Amino acid sequence: MNSEICSDVIIIGGGSCGAVLAARLSEDPALQVCLLEAGGEDARWFVDAPLALSLTVPSRLFNWAFQTESQAGLAGRRGYQPRGKGLGGSSSINAQIYIRGHPLDYDHWAELGNPGWSWADVLPYFRRSEHNERFSDAFHGQGGPLHVADIRSPNPFSRRMIEAAVAQGLPQIEDFSGAQDEGVGWYQVTQKGGERWNVARAYLGRPGEAGSARNRPNLRVITDARALQITLDGHRATGVVCQIGGVPVRVKANQQVIVSAGALQTPQLLMLSGIGEADVLSKFGIAAVHDLPGVGRNLQDHIDCALAYRRQASGLIGLGTGLGAEGWRAWRDYHDQRRGMFTSNVNEAGAFVRTLPGLPAPDVQMVFAHALSDNHGRTPRWGSGFAGHVCVLRPHSVGRVSLASADPMAPPLIDPAFLSDERDMDTLLRGVKWIKRIVESPMLHEGPPVPLFDEPLETDDDLRRFIRGHADTLYHPVGTCRMGTDPMAVVDARLRVHGIHGLRIVDCSVMPTVPGGNTNAPAVMIAERAVEFIREDLCAA
Repeated sequence: MNSEICSDVIIIGGGSCGAVLAARLSEDPALQVCLLEAGGEDARWFVDAPLALSLTVPSRLFNWAFQTESQAGLAGRRGYQPRGKGLGGSSSINAQIYIRGHPLDYDHWAELGNPGWSWADVLPYFRRSEHNERFSDAFHGQGGPLHVADIRSPNPFSRRMIEAAVAQGLPQIEDFSGAQDEGVGWYQVTQKGGERWNVARAYLGRPGEAGSARNRPNLRVITDARALQITLDGHRATGVVCQIGGVPVRVKANQQVIVSAGALQTPQLLMLSGIGEADVLSKFGIAAVHDLPGVGRNLQDHIDCALAYRRQASGLIGLGTGLGAEGWRAWRDYHDQRRGMFTSNVNEAGAFVRTLPGLPAPDVQMVFAHALSDNHGRTPRWGSGFAGHVCVLRPHSVGRVSLASADPMAPPLIDPAFLSDERDMDTLLRGVKWIKRIVESPMLHEGPPVPLFDEPLETDDDLRRFIRGHADTLYHPVGTCRMGTDPMAVVDARLRVHGIHGLRIVDCSVMPTVPGGNTNAPAVMIAERAVEFIREDLCAA
């Protein structure tokens, strides 16, 4: 291995957190920053066009497309775990929904022994990151890199679904990230001018653009750079060995290595580097440099179930719809004006609901989709329709990520242990009953509802069978390198890996518990928060 690159700070992973770190840290011209990303550049039409998530989520286009282990709670099925592969990470393929979670989620983090992570502590970092095109108040910021906007061309059927939810007793609210999130309404999205505003575009910009961080001489962004192993000198991180364009390269860090590879691949990289549970590593012939048993544990994710219905109505899309002259007009509207169907994230509206009285916060989230889709879009279904999704916001089921092989090019072993805790089934059952009343409302159908799946949905046993047969992730894995002070914690409250000097983790894996909502905005907040920790430590060194 003759090739070597040297930098002050190395960031492994150019997803949401890595993009924030690279942009913010390189604001200091005296600091050399190197960002390594296994995927490619994000300046692609299928990243920028919001509706193109219907292509990227079910495929390997800009997507790692992982599979889980067989899930006993899902009738033995293997789940699907799409994760973004390329600059911007999963913010390049997600539904762009901007949600922060409930203040109680962050107060709970602090109560678990993580000072500096309460709601009062993190709110300024949410606001710092945000440029909200509508709200400017105590909850929202303007002037930040991440554009947050209203849906540019609201779908008429999404409006009907909101009205159906209001008819079932839910209050309509204007802002899910404001004073309270309980109710139904339109989601705001990370878009600008009708285009996806993924985190890489927001923070790093693109090469050659005026003011882009990519133009800074002290920032080096390397794509097609697959991290293979963190290099260690005793218990100090010194760099990383990676494969760049198929060629092994050693990247040396003068000051700090930061892993931002996400909740599934960050623990995998640590274990491949000899950091993890010694007994697990020995099974793969890996010598344990540092026995840290919490690596890969505490995997939490939002389990989701959707009720889908066939329907022909204005605004509804599906396989076979949007083709021909209508589809060409929609693309022309997008190409010329950045308006119309292609600006939609498909999941424009939703709700937060308490399924039991007396709960301190909503326990389920609903997402209304004006498209017919099955199995994450991987099973073709001809025709148009709509769906109502419901997920458990604070699951009790806890899984793990481990190694399937000592080969760094192999995918990790992913076991979310979905519905292994019966309390999650109870909550999801109540949520499905709630959303069933909405999506089977006469306001949304001509005549009797026509379900996509010909299965009985009358009794609790029927619904439980349906859930086990169809539920899966809502794409929010977190917690596999959680922060804390107990023996199973992996990082401290400043996100430094316990027992390893010069090594930090900054991504959703550090979350002690999953927030009650979509996780991209919290990921950006975590990175903004980490920037201050890193700057303070570098100044003190």
